[in-house]
Amino acid sequence: MKREILSNTRGPKSIGPYSQAVRCQGLIFISGQVAIDPATNSLISDTSIEAQTRRVLDNISTLLEEAGSSMAQALKVTVYLSDLADFAAMNDIYQSFFPANPPVRSTVEVSRLPRDARVEIDVIAEA
Repeated sequence: MKREILSNTRGPKSIGPYSQAVRCQGLIFISGQVAIDPATNSLISDTSIEAQTRRVLDNISTLLEEAGSSMAQALKVTVYLSDLADFAAMNDIYQSFFPANPPVRSTVEVSRLPRDARVEIDVIAEA
């Protein structure tokens, strides 16, 4: 079983000792991503759930494209929210990234996220 470590050359760098993504047996596993601005490698200044969700999904989309995949090939998504009251607003942005045949998804509320982000998302996609 060969695995290949992937990283986003046009997006933010990892903020810890983990791989951004791994390709293995025809799948791409993307680690949890928060709303990091690729230009500054810091959490974006707009703290709205809409802006943070868009930034996270833009970063994931870029990573998938660099790996030769796309959002349309996403199979499983997990969304972590620091406040489940943000679900509807997050969902509106999320839906724009998956307009047809969306992947399966779990959404959970957590007590805290890295850098005090409001949303974190991880993805499993076809390579």
